[in-house]
Amino acid sequence: MSERNVKRPAWMLPVATVFLLVVFDQATKWVIEATFPLGDSSVVIPGFFNLVHIQNKGAAFGFMAGVDSAWINRGFTATATLALFVIAFLYRSLGPNEKVAKVAMVLIGSGALGNLIDRIRLGSVTDFLLFYVGEYSWPAFNVADSCVTVGVTLLAYSIIFHHPKAQTSQSGKL
Repeated sequence: MSERNVKRPAWMLPVATVFLLVVFDQATKWVIEATFPLGDSSVVIPGFFNLVHIQNKGAAFGFMAGVDSAWINRGFTATATLALFVIAFLYRSLGPNEKVAKVAMVLIGSGALGNLIDRIRLGSVTDFLLFYVGEYSWPAFNVADSCVTVGVTLLAYSIIFHHPKAQTSQSGKL
């Protein structure tokens, strides 16, 4: 059997990755929504980790979650939509050697899209992972939030530690 080298379009891998991450995010949220009543909690690791069902109408980490306004959701929806266009533009502007930044953009875009789907579908975002120690807890989050956090961390790493090689002339001087 001969092996054929088929060249796939450059956009295929990032689009497939975004698709898979969004499907995973939505599937995990669906499981929580289907099995946990809103506000319910189940201890997974006592004193450290619970599964919960929270609907977050605010932004990251519950910012503005207590504000009951349709305009807040519309604003977050519009901002996320604009962010997706900016992320796509930035991804396309990255060079072939900027692999870490490209992975970061795919993760950030996946997370933004996953939470945008929730905002359009529910008017809020389903959060279900709650980590805590004693009385101190991190705000509940989800797979999309994790993608954004890891993506932003990778992007910061890429920006801080990316050192383009100096361009030299024919004589070897700058």
